[in-house]
Amino acid sequence: MPDPTQPAALTSPIERGPFTGLSAFPLTPITDDRHGGGIDEAAFTNLIGRLSAAKVDSITVLGSTGSYAYLAGDERARVVQLAVANAGGIPVVAGIGATRTREVLRHAEQAQAAGAAGLLLAPVSYQPLTSEEVYGLFEDVDAASSVPIVVYDNPGTTHVTFTDDLHARIAQLPNVASIKIPPVEAGPAAMHERIDALRSRIPADVTIGISGDYVAVHALNAGCDAWYSVLGGTLPRACQDIVEAAASGDAAGATQLSDQLRPLWDLFAQHGSYRVVSALAEELGLVQHPNLPRPVLGLQPPAREAVHHAIGTLRSNGVPGLDPQG
Repeated sequence: MPDPTQPAALTSPIERGPFTGLSAFPLTPITDDRHGGGIDEAAFTNLIGRLSAAKVDSITVLGSTGSYAYLAGDERARVVQLAVANAGGIPVVAGIGATRTREVLRHAEQAQAAGAAGLLLAPVSYQPLTSEEVYGLFEDVDAASSVPIVVYDNPGTTHVTFTDDLHARIAQLPNVASIKIPPVEAGPAAMHERIDALRSRIPADVTIGISGDYVAVHALNAGCDAWYSVLGGTLPRACQDIVEAAASGDAAGATQLSDQLRPLWDLFAQHGSYRVVSALAEELGLVQHPNLPRPVLGLQPPAREAVHHAIGTLRSNGVPGLDPQG
């Protein structure tokens, strides 16, 4: 008889769809803005190929890691086209966030036309948004969508704080399929409490996914349905191993695998995951330098040296995928 205190094991990737398991968030490599700038299509295609080979459950392009806020509409559309063409049938979810509803709807239309299996919606703000305005944004997008929507709850980048009342209301919209929650810092017990509290307020068919890679294992062990992973976009095999261990009920094994990545989690805490993953991908030979959109700059010494040292530690720990072939 299954242990009722443990989260149920996930089913196969085909059955569980794009809103459970590992959703990998790749970089969108950008060529030097001082010389015109643009998407490094060869490098991006290679990153998508690695994710396909690792058999991640979904690929989410144009998240924060994918630099969506810095890209023009035609660039965003091209990113989705490239991802769908090279994903090997793995569902592609596309970020559509923008400060104006008109632009969000345009991005949603283009992403769906390019074959996206889902949409990731961040309620990006310049003027602070009220709860009613956030709900109205999701209501408008839901009405215009023919694919499922992931709610992007990330107050650190959007400056929008969701209450559980707002989550519950948005989750009733017909196309809302998942909620991507921010990390809970107070430990595994607090994470479990947070997931249970939110789950009690939303429909049973709306999944809960965690962001904040350094605490993801606690969320997965507490029954979170998905890991929306920054690192998964560059080291998919290592992250997939954690997801699979947690899904099988091996909480200790999942935690051990996550602990092997501690050097990167520490760097994320110091410098932010965006710049660290950019430097990691450079060190592994997956992207060129520069690869971030100006005015954002990559890590400088000694932080770059710390990334190089972390890779050496990961290699000694037996972490998979630390070569350009994945």
